[in-house]
Amino acid sequence: MMLSFLLCGMVKGKDVYGAFARGAAGALPLIGRILPYMAAMMMAINAFRACGAMDYLNEKLAPLAATLHFPAELIPMFLLRPFSGSAGMALLADVYETSGVDAFPSFAASVMLGSSETIFYTVALYFGAVGVKKTRYTLPAALFAMLAGTAASVWLASLYYYK
Repeated sequence: MMLSFLLCGMVKGKDVYGAFARGAAGALPLIGRILPYMAAMMMAINAFRACGAMDYLNEKLAPLAATLHFPAELIPMFLLRPFSGSAGMALLADVYETSGVDAFPSFAASVMLGSSETIFYTVALYFGAVGVKKTRYTLPAALFAMLAGTAASVWLASLYYYK
């Protein structure tokens, strides 16, 4: 794909390197606007985990998860994935370690990670970068989609895993 972009630009007689350099230079101010939002989100996630709130929520939600046939090992991922992709990946590694890579919770966690998005991170980062103050229906719709995606991923994983 990269090679096709380069070849297309060369065929059309465009300065491909110059266009890339101008685009990169234009991105630098954007990085400066985005960085505070990224730092705030990462600090909040680390504080949430460090103060024990994650463990407390996991303990309180485990009975509900069992009723819904939702693996308790996936609760932390369900709670933190909307905030951070790296936290989701770290929690996936934790599920692999505790359950084993061939176990159902690990399989379901893998499918769930691919079926969800970092909602709050994306909204804070991109809406903040362009100055959107009111998210209106974005968060409710995104949270509903994540809930549906999570339920579907665990259900479909169970259909495939236990076939």
